[in-house]
Amino acid sequence: MGTIQIKVHQALAKALKRLGADTMFGLIGDANLYMADAFARECGGRYVAAANEAGAVLMALGYAQVSGRTGVATVTHGPGLTNSLTALIEGVKNSVPVVLLVGDTPIEDRDHQQKALQREFITATGAGFEQLRSAATVSDDVARAFRRAALERRPVALNMPSDLQWLDAEDRAFELYLPDARRGVIEGPEMDKAIGIIASARRPVVLGGRGAFDHEAEAAIIRLADRMEAPLSTTLLGKGLFASHPFNLGVFGTLSNAVAAEAIAESDCVIAFGASLNRFTTDSNRLLKGKRVIHVSHEREHVGRYLTPDAGLVGDVVLTADAMTRWLDEAEIPGSGAASDDLRQKVATFRPPAKVPGERRRGTVDMRQALQRLDAALPVDRVFATDAGRYVFETWPLIKVARPRSFVFTASYASIGLGMGQAIGASIAAPEKPTLLVCGDGGFMLGCLTEFATAVRARCDLVVIILNDGSYGAEHIQFRRKGRDPQLSLIDWPDFAPLAEALGGVGVTVRDEDALESAALATEHRDRSRPLLIDVKLDPDCIPLP
Repeated sequence: MGTIQIKVHQALAKALKRLGADTMFGLIGDANLYMADAFARECGGRYVAAANEAGAVLMALGYAQVSGRTGVATVTHGPGLTNSLTALIEGVKNSVPVVLLVGDTPIEDRDHQQKALQREFITATGAGFEQLRSAATVSDDVARAFRRAALERRPVALNMPSDLQWLDAEDRAFELYLPDARRGVIEGPEMDKAIGIIASARRPVVLGGRGAFDHEAEAAIIRLADRMEAPLSTTLLGKGLFASHPFNLGVFGTLSNAVAAEAIAESDCVIAFGASLNRFTTDSNRLLKGKRVIHVSHEREHVGRYLTPDAGLVGDVVLTADAMTRWLDEAEIPGSGAASDDLRQKVATFRPPAKVPGERRRGTVDMRQALQRLDAALPVDRVFATDAGRYVFETWPLIKVARPRSFVFTASYASIGLGMGQAIGASIAAPEKPTLLVCGDGGFMLGCLTEFATAVRARCDLVVIILNDGSYGAEHIQFRRKGRDPQLSLIDWPDFAPLAEALGGVGVTVRDEDALESAALATEHRDRSRPLLIDVKLDPDCIPLP
């Protein structure tokens, strides 16, 4: 029996299916429409059509963050690719595995109107580049792109010349091999130093980051912290770790609450697992001054990248944490007592400030009050995403998540306008729970408005809170700090709630506390098949400075 012959665009779609891809985000054009059609029509995949190429890539990023799988997106050649470059940079900086199937102009057409230096554009973002080489290598080329995205933890683009799409290709099975990422435990001087540091610590804090995402790692770190009698904390990207633990201090770093800040200031030792210890976590190392640091990560480049630890261990988080616990037991080292009844009480009773100090102008509400009330209107088991803006310094600590994978980080490139796409992808990855997106008015108009229509078409269970101060907030701050008139940063936007209604969603405007309560009730009793947008009017001069 001979090998079945199919067309290249069909072979691409079947390769995706064999690799386990069931959802593709995209915007079709000359060079990718047949492949996307074959994926949806012949392979039973779900194709989610974005309004903008950047949105397609962002959706794949959000999907990957929540699902833990490699996201898949597709765009066409030339402007289709260049429209997506900011989203690719976001994915690179956030280390999110995505395969972007990008069409290219015909090889033989040197003067094609949409011809561009696609390899150079892609590699300039930091993303990986793979070329679809021929009709005979389709399966191998797709598999290699997926392998690289998974192992290198970044977007990888597969460049597909359009004139290959209708050539004959073989329909053949293949296997994607990914080596086990699990590593052993470092034995020897570094482990000996680490155990010695733990034994002498009197006020240790155990820190978990994104490299400790999974349940097994979380459980091992908790076992060690309980054995040490130490409180726990997380990086921002580890938000949701240790959520139910009575000694969870919350975020460690520049976003710490008052209880965490006090405990961190008084600590004499930090044991960090799966964290990079970047300048945001350590406040440019100021939070670690005078403390001994044990840094554990399976990522070799993380250990010692931002500071030199007193003990650095490159190894599996689970095995290393359990080995430390075993050493403490065998040496009969007593607990530190840092996890005291007094600290437990402080953690349990801490409440963030209810309101922002100062007098607000009429027709606006308090940002903290609005966030806390709307947060309470959604179940804790939700997906949470934000756009970027000055409001995130209040929003990230206030809004809760039950698991780390439920927190979608969209600000690695510090660009506004990237939140909606990622929230849509996250919602599609976790349809059983609501997704909350908090964004600013500038970011909503820049990149979120057009994709709100996509959320409507996809019937996403999505709640969008627009913190609307009628300004570009970061620039407003800079004008105010220099004693300058901030008029240039102020924008008179249209009302967003009617726009949401016009696009097929539900819109609510909040200008006072009664309207805030109505918005909370609308959130609790919403139609989960229609995205809800809540336009919260704020005074730009009554937002806490970061």
